[in-house]
Amino acid sequence: MGLKDQITEDMKTAMRAKDAGKLGTIRLIIAELKRKEVDERIEVTDEQALAIVEKMIKQRKDSISQFEAGGRTDLADIEKAELAVLAAYMPAGLSEAEINAAVADAVAASGAAGPQDMGKVMAIIKPKMPKGTDMGLVSSLIKKALSAA
Repeated sequence: MGLKDQITEDMKTAMRAKDAGKLGTIRLIIAELKRKEVDERIEVTDEQALAIVEKMIKQRKDSISQFEAGGRTDLADIEKAELAVLAAYMPAGLSEAEINAAVADAVAASGAAGPQDMGKVMAIIKPKMPKGTDMGLVSSLIKKALSAA
């Protein structure tokens, strides 16, 4: 079953369960998928659907940080709930230990000597990371590894 079909099935399940929060978020996903299909006159593939969900996750993370900075925890909680629903559609990323191993390999391969070489390390490691990997975590682990070097 494709991702788009899975999302549609989850919408039906949420409707039957009368889960308004989950249903609203799933409808947002479907609206974005349909918008892309209409705008570009294409049938959305799983890869494109994942990219759309990933973009929506990034938007939610940005919104959460902005709402928390503004003291609006009520709105941040809504965004966190939507983020949890969206994250369920992303493939599992690597664990922190696996990312640390990949960072160590990339640092060694690039010959990085300090924080100024972060771009070199990111250029090596980014293509190797599967979809769903938290690139913010990867970035922070690279910074930590390079500052210790």
